[in-house]
Amino acid sequence: MKHTESKTESEDEFSFGAAQSDVEVTTSDRLRDFYREFIYKPGLVAWEDNRTRIGATILAVYVFIGTVGTWLYRTPSTNQSERSLQPFQTMEAPLGTTSSGEDVLAMAIHATPEMLIMILSGGIFATALAVLIGTVAGYKGGTTDRILTTFSDVAMSIPGLPLIMVLAVVVSPERAVVIGILITINYWAGLARSIRSQVLTIREHSYVEASRTMGVSTPRILLKDVIPNIMPYVLVNFANAARYVVFASVGLYYLGILPTSVANWGIQLDNAYSQAGALSGGGTMYQLAVPMIAIMFLALGLILLAQGMDRVFNPRVRTRLAGESESETEDDEDAAAPTEVMT
Repeated sequence: MKHTESKTESEDEFSFGAAQSDVEVTTSDRLRDFYREFIYKPGLVAWEDNRTRIGATILAVYVFIGTVGTWLYRTPSTNQSERSLQPFQTMEAPLGTTSSGEDVLAMAIHATPEMLIMILSGGIFATALAVLIGTVAGYKGGTTDRILTTFSDVAMSIPGLPLIMVLAVVVSPERAVVIGILITINYWAGLARSIRSQVLTIREHSYVEASRTMGVSTPRILLKDVIPNIMPYVLVNFANAARYVVFASVGLYYLGILPTSVANWGIQLDNAYSQAGALSGGGTMYQLAVPMIAIMFLALGLILLAQGMDRVFNPRVRTRLAGESESETEDDEDAAAPTEVMT
């Protein structure tokens, strides 16, 4: 009797270990499939487009300038070089100096980190809030959907520029993170409505229904089944939000709405126009051209990256990816099938 009980216990332990092993294998397979379907393959599709490569290269250059470049090149200050030098007149200030002797290139380089921080903070705030409100509203429906949708509609109806101007006077932000969030204070609303529309379709899919039937919690369904399917779309709109932050911040700094304590290309534009008279001649156009070129290429990099990533949403590309996935699955099944040995 004791022998039988010990045997039963050992069999239970073995079956429990086998089940645990199966769970571990299944989890590993799910992670591998998630990486292959939602990261690796979309990344390959996007990288095949030259626009993605060019855009990523441009952004990498700006990141390099904003990190390493600020260490390698001197900090701008008054009377650091001869005043009103023209570009390429001396290698001490290769792009010239202002009327107060500040190096124009140094001003552009040291404004890059603050701009990158604004882009990240504004883009992350807008997309994260849009994903949260859009997915919850689309999935839950009912009263929750009506409340969140009304909140989004109200945010969309408020003019962005006047709202930012009022908040800038009240808050007086001096940190790039706060400025980035302030600029996108109601930018998220339109993206939230778009995400809600997609989630309304996704929640009717069979695998979402299966998760609900099995009693999986709502946060887990959103994180596991819903959000991964909208992530490429979210990434594209993150790039668009970042581009919006670039133009909006430069414009607000140029108008003098935001404080001048944070270095920005908009301040350079304002100084070149109001102090140096760059638009009225006098050979100071270079002070206006340097920040304009920096703004133009950064916006270009974001636009190209967003356009290249948009290939992931092409129905033909999605069909091709689905076909490749099915063929790979069939190949794996054929490889795993036992072969008969002729005797």
